[in-house]
Amino acid sequence: MGRLAGKTALVTGASKGIGAAIARRFAEEGAAVVVNYASSREGAERVVADIKAKGGRAVAAQGDVGKAADVEKIFAQAKAAFGKVDILVNNAGVYKFAPLEEVEEAELRRQFDINVFGLILATKAAAAQFGDGGVVLNVSSAITELEPPQSTIYTATKAAVDAVTHVLSKELGPRGIRVNALNPGVVETEGTHTAGVIGSEFETGAVAQTPLGRVGQPSEVADVALFLVSDDARWVTGETLLASGGLR
Repeated sequence: MGRLAGKTALVTGASKGIGAAIARRFAEEGAAVVVNYASSREGAERVVADIKAKGGRAVAAQGDVGKAADVEKIFAQAKAAFGKVDILVNNAGVYKFAPLEEVEEAELRRQFDINVFGLILATKAAAAQFGDGGVVLNVSSAITELEPPQSTIYTATKAAVDAVTHVLSKELGPRGIRVNALNPGVVETEGTHTAGVIGSEFETGAVAQTPLGRVGQPSEVADVALFLVSDDARWVTGETLLASGGLR
């Protein structure tokens, strides 16, 4: 029997990259998975099809976590499909690096709306469904340790994620709800390829500072996520766990 048998997990931003890897890994361990996506329906349906092909249970649920009405819709779809949510993975996130003189209000609001406000909205909805007991995993970033130039907005959002994690672990702990953050380093995903990170000087510099000497893979982050949401981590809450190959 899998470590997540009988559980339902909702993974935001799960149509590709780390979110997709987490959704697939959780399904392998017996969870029913709600694969949230904002715009990539094709990607989400591919993840769902992969899970079902291996005998798992999954549904795709469209919605922008930065919008309160959409969050309500996502959780309504999850409840209709599987009756409850036991695990929430706040993975949806966006980023864009720029020097200070190019920082614009629209980009600041975009990143904070999805990375921070959306995370809080989704956690609020999950906590209302959980009752007593449940797990929230916030996908943050090792960027809060690295703090590279031109990452002002993104670093600020992920520092906020870490702070929210600590606060909510204390607030929700009395209800038996665990809240942790998982902070990956540089990971090879569709997003880092599209953004030009993979193959860039930034990647070269990051690898040079990484004790394990390479970038990470989504499956490696998913394995750590599995530990944090499983009963193996039942005594772990309020933590920010780096999964970065030693990069810090």
